[in-house]
Amino acid sequence: MWIGRNRKARVTYGFDEIALVPGRVTINPNEVDIAFRLPRKETQPLEFKIPILASAMDGVVDVAFAVAMNKLGGLAVLNLEGVQTRYKNPQEVLQKVVDASKSEITALLQRIYQEPIQQDLIAARVRQIKDAGVIAAVSSIPQRAAEFGRIAQEAGADVFVVQSTVSTVRHISSEYKSLDLEKFCREMRIPVIVECGPAAVLVGVGPGAACTSRGVLGLGVPQVTATVDCAAARDAYFKKTSRYVPIVTDGGMSRGGDVCKALACGADAVMVGSAFAKAHEAPGRGYHWGMATPHANLPRGTRIKVGSTGSLKQILFGPAEVDDGSQNLVGAITTCMGNVGARNIPEFQQTEIIIAPSIRTEGKLFQTVQNVGMGTS
Repeated sequence: MWIGRNRKARVTYGFDEIALVPGRVTINPNEVDIAFRLPRKETQPLEFKIPILASAMDGVVDVAFAVAMNKLGGLAVLNLEGVQTRYKNPQEVLQKVVDASKSEITALLQRIYQEPIQQDLIAARVRQIKDAGVIAAVSSIPQRAAEFGRIAQEAGADVFVVQSTVSTVRHISSEYKSLDLEKFCREMRIPVIVECGPAAVLVGVGPGAACTSRGVLGLGVPQVTATVDCAAARDAYFKKTSRYVPIVTDGGMSRGGDVCKALACGADAVMVGSAFAKAHEAPGRGYHWGMATPHANLPRGTRIKVGSTGSLKQILFGPAEVDDGSQNLVGAITTCMGNVGARNIPEFQQTEIIIAPSIRTEGKLFQTVQNVGMGTS
């Protein structure tokens, strides 16, 4: 579409602007396959019972949460540049974040994250997760990936995630040495998930509940369009090479319906933050903040209060005790797949999608006025 003289722009869509169309055949939700498989070099893929990852955020994932999430069939990613690797006793630091006032929180976070990362704590946290007999997934930004990836891998990590606001194969800088993503992924023995990489690709710039990148930088693509675009690239790459690279929609999903739409739009799995920050097991104790919040010069995030609404098991499997769709995410996926007639995730990705800007508001006047159900703000 034209947005002015000599300038065109695409129309893009987010979760609230589309809907999934019921299928001609329905399936028993208990008989659908929602497993997520992450490729590994020269061995069988890592397989997870549910296609849900917990975001590498300090208010969401610590060692105990990572263990609990994996035992329930998913995967939680521990941030190697967070408080867990800067402080031997992170609980004291997390309490300060929880207790801080709105006016002092950004400055406090900037001070907290100025403490240097301790390499021995990187190895220690990975070993703590592995000692519980579960899969260990950790993350860092590209500038520290080569160093921290080696330490984590030697300590027994199973998955390494490279996360940044935007990651590209080529990053130009004369100020510091850039990470060679291709070389890094080739040299790592464990799967690498990157914003642009071979084992799996993360999709999402700025949609997270605690992220302000879109406001600060004016940068981002709504998640429906971003997911569809990346799925098209994945499928084209598969046709060319016969190598399937899963994509993971990262951020912007607070309800089961959002997760269902992400998978139907082409995602193989989703990465969720704020929904898990509400779990009683989350280290943020009902608060949630983004990875870029403590940036020394240009913070791109804020601390938000999400509250503690239920256990991690409730959020994943129910029974739901709230009416806004934020609990029993797995039940939402299987029920939706049953209603569209999809037996597995690849079939779910073929679901008919319609543009439906009134999907959240049609017939929901009383819910909106009373701030309940789909009218919850």
